[in-house]
Amino acid sequence: MISLTVENYLKAIFQLADGEQAQVSTGRIATALNVAPGTVTSMLKTLAEGKLATYKPYEGVELTPAGRALALRVIRRHRLIELFLVQTLNLTWDEVHEEAEDMEHAVSDWLVDRIEEHLGHPRFDPHGDPIPTADGAINSAETRSLAEVPSGQQFRVVRVLDQSPTFLRELSDSGIAIGVSGTIAARHADGGRTVTLDGTDFRIEPHVAACLCVDAVE
Repeated sequence: MISLTVENYLKAIFQLADGEQAQVSTGRIATALNVAPGTVTSMLKTLAEGKLATYKPYEGVELTPAGRALALRVIRRHRLIELFLVQTLNLTWDEVHEEAEDMEHAVSDWLVDRIEEHLGHPRFDPHGDPIPTADGAINSAETRSLAEVPSGQQFRVVRVLDQSPTFLRELSDSGIAIGVSGTIAARHADGGRTVTLDGTDFRIEPHVAACLCVDAVE
C-alpha cells in the first residue's frame, strides 16, 4: 500500500516538473514540502527503489511511468474533492485546498469516480487546474499569463497559479474569479496592469498578473 508520504512526494515532483518528463532538484522539493534536504534525499532513494522515480545524486529526480500514474491519481482526487466542496458544500475557493489535502489520502478511487459522475465529469477544478481523467489523461487549455496580454485586449480568467488562501481572498475582494472577463486598459513599465472589470478600472500588481492565466475574448 502506498503511504501518504510517498503520495505527497510524487504529487510534488509532478507539479514541480509542471507535468513534463523533467528532472526536479532536491532543493526545490525540500522547499515545496518544507522539509530538510537530507529527508528528501532519503525519500528519493526509496522512490527509486520502488521504481517510482529515477534519482541521480546532485542532478535531480524524474518520475517513472508508474510514479507519474500514481501522482496523477492523487492530483485527480485532490482536484475533484476541491470542486465537490465548492459546488456541493458551498465552500469558497480559498477554503478547500487544506481540506482536500487531508481527504485525498483517505478516499478510494471508487468514491472519487462517483464524485466525478455526480459533478458531471468536470474538466477543471475551482482554481482552473485541469482534472486528470481516470485513465491518467490530462488536457490543459491553451492560455497565457495576464502579464502577456496587450493593451485593449479583452480577456477571461481561466486559471490561478498562486492558490494560497490569502492570495485567493485578495482576488475575490478585487472581483477576480474564474470566468470573469475584463479588458487591459493600460500596461505599466514595472509589469503592472490597469484592467477594467464591470466598468471599473483598477491596478493589478506585477506578481498578481503573472499568476493569472487567461484566454482571449474576441
